[in-house]
Amino acid sequence: MQEAANSSDLVFSVVIPCRNEEENVVAIAEAVILEMEKAGEPFDLIFIDNASEDRTVELIREMCARDERIRLICNARNFGQLRSPAHAVYTAKGKAIIALCADFQDPPGLIGQFIERWREGADIVLGVRKAEKSSLLLTFCRNLSYRFAARFGDYPIIPNATGFGLFDRKVVRAAAAINEPEPFLRGMLVETGYRMETISFFRPERAGGRSNNNFFSLLDFAISSFSGASKRMLRIPLYLGAMIGLLALAALPVVLYTALTGGSAIFWLTAFAFEAQFALIFMVLGLLGDQIRLISERTRGTPLVIERERINFPPDY
Repeated sequence: MQEAANSSDLVFSVVIPCRNEEENVVAIAEAVILEMEKAGEPFDLIFIDNASEDRTVELIREMCARDERIRLICNARNFGQLRSPAHAVYTAKGKAIIALCADFQDPPGLIGQFIERWREGADIVLGVRKAEKSSLLLTFCRNLSYRFAARFGDYPIIPNATGFGLFDRKVVRAAAAINEPEPFLRGMLVETGYRMETISFFRPERAGGRSNNNFFSLLDFAISSFSGASKRMLRIPLYLGAMIGLLALAALPVVLYTALTGGSAIFWLTAFAFEAQFALIFMVLGLLGDQIRLISERTRGTPLVIERERINFPPDY
């Protein structure tokens, strides 16, 4: 039995979210432990399972029984790709928290470089993919989403960063204090303003099993990410209303000129009426959206996940 250090002595916590990863959890744990032992500091490894339907939890239980440094949080249900990983990161007690996926698409071999950058003073170290094989449509949609986020986001989004990286404990505390109910964590880390560095890597193929992502889950993730990363999006109807209002004002002089010169002004009058109505509708929608934003900010308090069980967590954790 490998014993764990006291939670107050932990230097590193590694967080691995998983769902239906029975083909990968044992191998990823072994690879991560190998890298962490090279660092020569006390660490723990936290799996958070998002209601797996295979043997993922059973396999992690067996590892927990052999190694007290391995811990497990079992969610009561699937709480999604934003809330579950963030909950585990907020739970971790290490002075630095390392997050990666269970399927080896985030290579554990980079952990040593993350730790080295952190020891040199970086507060956030993010892994950034250099390239990824995907269809032209998916590549177009991804690039479009990054441009959209850059234009309307409240803070910069790092393209091709997946959340794989190392975060100093003070950064995690700052992100948790935002109390975002749908936390787009890698965006919130940037929002804190702490010193950040990036390391580029070529993302390998998935080691085993099938991805839990499909078009609709990725779309849901993107929408949640935009919603959490940009309050200005709620003001888009206001911007549209202002633009349509300007078009309506531009049509008004033409209506007056046509009427004064004895021409038929019905076309321009109709155009002015429609544009004015749409401008009013969008302005009202924009104001309602901004009010919803204010209500949301004042009433946050929903738990990220509901835990069904914890394994290998000491009482002081």
